Amino acid sequence: MSSLNLIVRDATENDREAVSAVTVSAYAQYEEPISATGRWQAYVEELRASAYEGYPFARIVAETEEGEIVGSVQLFADSEAAYDDPELGIRSPIIRYLAVSPAARGRGVATLLLQESIRRSRARGADSVYLHTNDIMDAAIRLYERHGFRRAEDKDIRLGETLIKSFRLALNE
Repeated sequence: MSSLNLIVRDATENDREAVSAVTVSAYAQYEEPISATGRWQAYVEELRASAYEGYPFARIVAETEEGEIVGSVQLFADSEAAYDDPELGIRSPIIRYLAVSPAARGRGVATLLLQESIRRSRARGADSVYLHTNDIMDAAIRLYERHGFRRAEDKDIRLGETLIKSFRLALNE
């Protein structure tokens, strides 16, 4: 597939519906394994609400030249802002809700959004950036590892039976 000419920019209020739709469609491939945990409907509601709620310091979108939003990501200042969990002890930016429209996959959208998140974290003076994911999102894990993220097991989160793995990218090494 060919790459897209994309504009990466801050999301606006007018983008929220499109961001919500892209996020839900991007994560729909995980319906079966998440349903097995009994958490799918709650997860969909969390994904939908993420475009409207929460306290990220940046909501970023990838938009085609035609004005279609094909990806989005959010950056949070720390674990308190991202998860309402100051005890987790992450005092660096956290990447959440990285989403790419299924129709735009394989065209560099996730990489652009990830690179922009890293750039903005550096611009804030951060010495690292974190994200959390789990094993069902194996393509995402490969993407993160290609960009230098390494496991940070001390910042893992347990959600019932599910282990949400922490990854960290050192920005000053």
